[in-house]
Amino acid sequence: MTLKEAVATFVTDGCSITFGGLGSREPFAACHEIIRQRKKDLTFITATTTDTAEPLIAAGCIKRVESAYIWIGVVGMGLNWRRAVEQGIPHYLEIEEYSNYAMGLRFMAGASGVPFMPTKSLLGTDMIKVNPKIKVIDDPYGNGPVALVPAAQPDVAFIHVQRADKAGNAQIWGMFVNDDIIARAAKKVVLTCEEIIPTSEIRKLPNMTAIPSYCVSAVVEAPFGCHPLSVAGYYWMDIPFRRQMVAASRTREGILQWMDEWIYGIESHNDYLNKVGWDRLAKLQELEHDNYQIPQIVSKEGAR
Repeated sequence: MTLKEAVATFVTDGCSITFGGLGSREPFAACHEIIRQRKKDLTFITATTTDTAEPLIAAGCIKRVESAYIWIGVVGMGLNWRRAVEQGIPHYLEIEEYSNYAMGLRFMAGASGVPFMPTKSLLGTDMIKVNPKIKVIDDPYGNGPVALVPAAQPDVAFIHVQRADKAGNAQIWGMFVNDDIIARAAKKVVLTCEEIIPTSEIRKLPNMTAIPSYCVSAVVEAPFGCHPLSVAGYYWMDIPFRRQMVAASRTREGILQWMDEWIYGIESHNDYLNKVGWDRLAKLQELEHDNYQIPQIVSKEGAR
């Protein structure tokens, strides 16, 4: 299945979506395709998302956000998020706020098939005052008050991983974030991966299979699918490119021009990579390989 087909099949107007990764392994290729297909009225459910949330908001795809944190960080601010919240441009967002930990608990509840998770961490915070979905009850076992957060089960999760087989067994290096949990909480999971490898290679490191095939609805091979963010073992973060996106976001006109050039004016992810330039991408690979490489298991000839 192509990325275009996966987005057209699984993302419908008004559905809820979530993205894997955090500042790394965020599925930028899927983000751009959702925007190109002009999906709208989406609910975006996330603990934390950095760069990929910004163009989705700027494009007007998102109607509602359930999250702890959306911002760019390091190279600049989330100016499109701020413009939507403060000025309603392109429109105001419905916002349901939690802490990072509470969002993790929500996904865990969704993955476990239970309606909520209890936590003590929200007690004493103002989130209980501003979010009526957080309920406080007395612990039936006699340990005082406890806060409850509702389960999160997004309609579709897009998760980018280093490698997967055609069945959808996915291996992740570096931080997992909540990806292994949201894969089990979401109703449909679209994996994008740097490369599809044989199942025999997956089986050499079975404990690295963070997402099993029974959770996955579609697998899409999308090399450099997180550019300009990084993927451990594959390529370094393209910081100058991120700075350009943040600079364009300083004005509404600027981000519209940036999206015309880098999203709407491009037919596919491959065309995007051609526009970025293969010499530039190769340099990002080189930088990452100097930093970290995924260990390879090599069998001795004749060994079993």
